[in-house]
Amino acid sequence: MRHLGLGMENSFTAVFEKTDDWYIGYVQQLPGANVQERTLEEARKSLREAIELILISNRELAEQQLSGKDVVREQITVNL
Repeated sequence: MRHLGLGMENSFTAVFEKTDDWYIGYVQQLPGANVQERTLEEARKSLREAIELILISNRELAEQQLSGKDVVREQITVNL
């Protein structure tokens, strides 16, 4: 798995629900980041992978859209 190349660690809140023989996992702050696995540990691992893939994909799409444009890049921090 490729690293995001951002040089920073990101944290998200994972929610895991036990339904019958499955664990459903998702991240409220990141639509599309959801998984279904047989064990909680598998769900945790799959959700980490899903988050990374979504962030990589979003970054690549943004880079394509910004290609050749004059932009200012800066880090922004929010406290919730």
